Amino acid sequence: MTKTKRTTLILLALAMFLVVLDSAIINVALPAIKSALGFSTADLQWVVTGYVLTFGGFLMLGGRTADLFGRRRILLIGIAGFTISSLLIGLSVNAPMMIALRAVQGIAGAFMLPTALSILLTTFHEGPERHKAMSVWSLVASSGAAAGVFLGGMLTQFLDWRWCFFVNVPVGILAFYLIRKHVPAHIAESKDKQLDVPGAVLVTGGLMLLVYALTLASQIGWTNLGTIAAFAVSAALLAGFVYNESRAAHPLMPFGIFKLGNIAAGSVIMLPIMAGAFGMFFFSSLFVQNALGYSPAETGIAFLPIPIVIGIFSYNAPKLLARFGYRILLITGTAIITIGTFLLSLMGPGVDYLTQLLPLFVFIAVGFGTAFVALFVAATNGIPGHEAGLASGITSTAQQIGGALGLAVLAVVAAATTASAAADGTTTAAASVLGYQRAFLAASLMMAAALLISILYIKEDRSSH
Repeated sequence: MTKTKRTTLILLALAMFLVVLDSAIINVALPAIKSALGFSTADLQWVVTGYVLTFGGFLMLGGRTADLFGRRRILLIGIAGFTISSLLIGLSVNAPMMIALRAVQGIAGAFMLPTALSILLTTFHEGPERHKAMSVWSLVASSGAAAGVFLGGMLTQFLDWRWCFFVNVPVGILAFYLIRKHVPAHIAESKDKQLDVPGAVLVTGGLMLLVYALTLASQIGWTNLGTIAAFAVSAALLAGFVYNESRAAHPLMPFGIFKLGNIAAGSVIMLPIMAGAFGMFFFSSLFVQNALGYSPAETGIAFLPIPIVIGIFSYNAPKLLARFGYRILLITGTAIITIGTFLLSLMGPGVDYLTQLLPLFVFIAVGFGTAFVALFVAATNGIPGHEAGLASGITSTAQQIGGALGLAVLAVVAAATTASAAADGTTTAAASVLGYQRAFLAASLMMAAALLISILYIKEDRSSH
């Protein structure tokens, strides 16, 4: 790997880290934000949902725009928007201002993430070189949530919740400058510069409404009329998108891409594995704070071993890929995550961190460090350069929709379990812990679904060894 490629990889990983970190860093800070800006309990979740809504909705458009109009240009625009919106969020004076700016930040992130991945795919050739690059990318993708909990806890307790956003500003400025200086300008791989505007509107609107519907399901229930209506309109828009793409002269998403490699199976696996992962990290942070009584900073320290272990295994992933191939690693890693998440469901309020919870965190981190590299390699092998942005948008969308789905489903499971236990006379604290346990159990079932799909549908490309 040349010096230029190493520099490019580091800078792309930095851009990726900004996006992934921001999805998780805010969780620990939510109580402080609620108090400072006067959020109601019902509106507080929009600090997270406002970001996820636009992020998940614009990913496909962001990836395709990079293919058509130049990857470095789109990445720099995304970073600039992300950095400016982060600064303004940190300066928020009321709840509506923060929610609106979080939505803007989500749009910027949606153009950053698939664009950075598409630059990686077109810069590094398939085989050992790309395996090394994907190991770094997967390290950032899989450890970002745990790192976010750590940094969020530290910044909130020792500085102020606003620094959860201010921290993005110097990093974003540095990333913008270095990427503009050191990352080669990627010409648009696609000769056809015509953007499928109807397709872009349909898929963006459909995905945003899908995320919104999942959020409503977690708040007011799956059978509520509002939830059903949101799902129905989302389904109609996405069906319209499929119809449009089958007839458009210049489709946003040529369906032939799903016949390439493992992109179809990889994206399907991404849904349940990210659903379980997002939910698991979210509820485990609540468990550590509420059941074990840890402060935000102590919670951050408790999660610190996870990104460290993921980093060790991701760093060594290219050697493991060369020896075993991505199919075996994906199956093994997903099996470890499934078992570890199930064991979390057995943890009670009297659990000892050092002897019980920490070993389990390390075990789960081994699974993530093994599975994520293999999954990204499997999903992106065999993708031609002119469709790298589209492929990145598809896998990134699966990540975000999976995460939103996981939080929606597990929130319903936890809330229903807690309410039922409280109605039976269980104390509030004990009922909450029982809700967390059932959420972990449901997350393990999602992981098990990812494991089954991996076994049945991932095909091994021997040339990738």
